[in-house]
Amino acid sequence: MEMERLNANTIRVLLGNEDLAERGITVLDLLGNHKQIETFFYSILDEVDKDHSFASEGGVTFQVMPSQSGLELLISRNQDQDEDDEPAAADDANGIPDFIRQQLNALDEPEKADEASDEGGFIDGGQAEKTEVVVKLASFEDFVALAQELRLEGATSDLYAYRDTYYLVLTFYANKASSSEIADQTALALEYGTRENLSADVLAEYGKLLMPTSALETGRYYFKK
Repeated sequence: MEMERLNANTIRVLLGNEDLAERGITVLDLLGNHKQIETFFYSILDEVDKDHSFASEGGVTFQVMPSQSGLELLISRNQDQDEDDEPAAADDANGIPDFIRQQLNALDEPEKADEASDEGGFIDGGQAEKTEVVVKLASFEDFVALAQELRLEGATSDLYAYRDTYYLVLTFYANKASSSEIADQTALALEYGTRENLSADVLAEYGKLLMPTSALETGRYYFKK
């Protein structure tokens, strides 16, 4: 873990995947239980602010930026900034999980559109005939590798966690993808996982949805190699 004091009111903490593993947490766990994540962030604050001088007055806010190698955490004091200090972007601590979901699940800023705009925008409310392919992935790293290679056309992708395993649901729409395109894109996906008979409905009911609609696009943006 690396810590840097950016200014009087902001600390930056860099946590690699090994640092997270030592603390029993992964980047995807940040999509989970609110209380657990809040406790984790405050435990990091305790590590870097041992004498409690940083958080002695008022509360703090957090901003988290995940990446394939771990995450960057900005911790800011809730007080007026000095004129010479740049205010650090932050989110209310009580909204941490929602903020992280926004970062991992939403690519709604115009400058991000050219990163990958292959998924989700065309969906017609479910009226078109569709084909669902469920791919079981051996690890999250396999998902990241697949996201770098597969640009979907006429399809959406949803990433689930179910029974300690990752599943990617590819939903192809007949009015947007030909049978040959579906076959080609499915074949590429199966280079990184195995096809499962498990239905998307079972995953939706019993699994945990980690990245909806544009999982490949989201993974490609936030977990770059």
